[in-house]
Amino acid sequence: MNITEKLAGEFGLKQIYAENIITLLDEGNTIPFIARYRKEMHGSCDDQVLRNFADRLKYLRNLEEEKQKVERTITEQGKWTEELEKALAAAQTLTEVEDIYRPYKPKRKTRASVAIAKGLEPLADILQAQPKGVDIMVEAQKFVSDQVSSAEEALNGAKDILAERISDDAALRKTLRELLFDKAVIECALLDGENKLTYETYSGFKQEAKKLPSHRVLAINRGEKEKCLKVSVVINPELMLKEIRFVFKKQNPATDDIIESVIADSYDRLLFPALERELRSTLTESACEQAIKMFEVNLKPLLMEAPLKNNIILGLDPAYRTGCKIAVIDKNGDVLATTVVYPTPPQSKTEESIEKLKTLVEKYNVDVISIGNGTASKEAEIFVAELIKHVSRPVSYAVVSEAGASVYSASKLGAEEFPDYDVSLRSAVSIARRLQDPLAELIKIDVKSIGVGQYQHDMPQNRLTEVLTGVVEDCVNSVGVDLNTASPSLLSYVSGLNMSIAKNITLYRAKIKGFKNRAELLSVPKLGPKAYEQCAGFLRIVGGDNILDNTAVHPEAYDATEKLLKLFGVSLDDVKKGELSLEGLVKLKGEEKVAQDIGVGVPTLKDIVTEIQKPGRDIRESMPKPELRSDVITMEDLKEGMVLSGTVRNVVDFGAFVDIGVHQDGLVHISQISDSFIKHPSEVLKVGQRVEVKVLSVDLAKKRISLTMKGIEKEEN
Repeated sequence: MNITEKLAGEFGLKQIYAENIITLLDEGNTIPFIARYRKEMHGSCDDQVLRNFADRLKYLRNLEEEKQKVERTITEQGKWTEELEKALAAAQTLTEVEDIYRPYKPKRKTRASVAIAKGLEPLADILQAQPKGVDIMVEAQKFVSDQVSSAEEALNGAKDILAERISDDAALRKTLRELLFDKAVIECALLDGENKLTYETYSGFKQEAKKLPSHRVLAINRGEKEKCLKVSVVINPELMLKEIRFVFKKQNPATDDIIESVIADSYDRLLFPALERELRSTLTESACEQAIKMFEVNLKPLLMEAPLKNNIILGLDPAYRTGCKIAVIDKNGDVLATTVVYPTPPQSKTEESIEKLKTLVEKYNVDVISIGNGTASKEAEIFVAELIKHVSRPVSYAVVSEAGASVYSASKLGAEEFPDYDVSLRSAVSIARRLQDPLAELIKIDVKSIGVGQYQHDMPQNRLTEVLTGVVEDCVNSVGVDLNTASPSLLSYVSGLNMSIAKNITLYRAKIKGFKNRAELLSVPKLGPKAYEQCAGFLRIVGGDNILDNTAVHPEAYDATEKLLKLFGVSLDDVKKGELSLEGLVKLKGEEKVAQDIGVGVPTLKDIVTEIQKPGRDIRESMPKPELRSDVITMEDLKEGMVLSGTVRNVVDFGAFVDIGVHQDGLVHISQISDSFIKHPSEVLKVGQRVEVKVLSVDLAKKRISLTMKGIEKEEN
């Protein structure tokens, strides 16, 4: 197999681009670096395409290694044939390779291996050939020995050998697998498990396996694991047996009954149980990949939410008995003050709490209050709305997700950052910082705890971590990182860096009292030329020696950038003023001509022009701003038909959950998202998106809100 050709075809790339990507990956370049600074080499593929390419490359290389291993093992057994060579060359998946290897794979003790040890394989050959005019019992009598007591025992042993051969037939196994995957039905029966009520909807459940949505697969798996569901794979066995007969049964009345019993035994004892496990495993793997994909789809817009810069923020971590923890942070995220107030039950010291926080708000000129959306959030929101009426300056509030805040607060990282604060006060600081700079704060949390998906604890954890870490890396590197203020946690996600080097950067930064230029990074311990190449373009220096250090222009392109400026009669000082408008001039002169004159490709030229026109820009500023409020509504205030503005908090396979400001997110089912047909909610919605929704129904007892996005514009007109 030519892996490069195959990848080029699968990804619709020119072969030279596929070759270049493979070379870049093999040289140890990171995905963010390749995506941003080697566009000419791969045709400007985005980071997601490159990650998928890298995953597929790894799979295909593993496939080739496995093929070589199988060929080597079978050859050592002296059983390698031209037919096996062709079959192995044609195999497209690891499963197909495993099927080819199965007959030659050393097996643990089986009924067939016992029969072979007794010398019954020649009898199995006769039975498989099903020759006419041969009495199989007469043949079996010839194999009676010290180890085989009778013709019947000999025949049974031969049948066991043939049953295993049928099960090990690679082509047949592939046919049956495809048939099972196409025709099987998944059926569920409710058991008396501890969480039985949770799975009531799956009582008597039946659905074709190929049509089973991923969220149902995962729900069924969990119900089975909790012993609340009995799950069965059901198919008409005659469909499968017919395929086996076609391959292994010849028209011979003398052996028909015997062969029929062998086929039935092979199917019932060996084939169906194995294929059933494969089907369940494949459904689970596919469901997990889809769920991980949804984590990926949801996490990126969450991390890329617009920061609330240049605001003094009061973070409020709500609670009942232990009180609401408070932290005030300045415009840089540094803590100015902390305290605890008790406006919620059972203490309900509302007036005392208002006075205490009013003093803090006015002393530190607080602009916004950030409220965590966990326990007691609604009561805290009502309290804050009342507090705002008593302060003398304009203050608004926002409710932010506190998913993972407790994980961070109790983590080693949280303890290192705030050794003098208890866990709950660290959480209040985190809640404030999430509003100020979501990306910088959320990367401190284990990505699996951020809470924007389903069944995260049921996923293969290594794969989940790998994918979500990739999302964080892409976000961090697309935004860029302030080299002189970033935490080690944030720096560790920068291309080419790890936590060890990130800590070295912060120690060296303190020693030199801040970086003045990117080149100083080369003096950081353990940060060599390769790491510098990978990271430099993603690190920003505000107010440094060179304005280009506050852009995404890579140091390797500084000479080209200066040539560009000289070509149009402008200087780095003009870049610093932020008043350049080169895009039109470059197009007028001709992008290819300008690129050639300064020695770069057109994609790099475009990136340089974009960056020097707006040095220090934050791409998140174009994202929707956090929704700030000053009043509050409750779930009891909701009425059917009411139209509200909301923010998408989570996108799942069956719909999206929308925050409409009543503490309980409402569900917009996939059928209620668009008047046009959509295959998946993510085609229309993403986390952080502001939407108009209409209330369909409210169930106060179950705390469920059903929403729709359909028909709103029509009604308003």
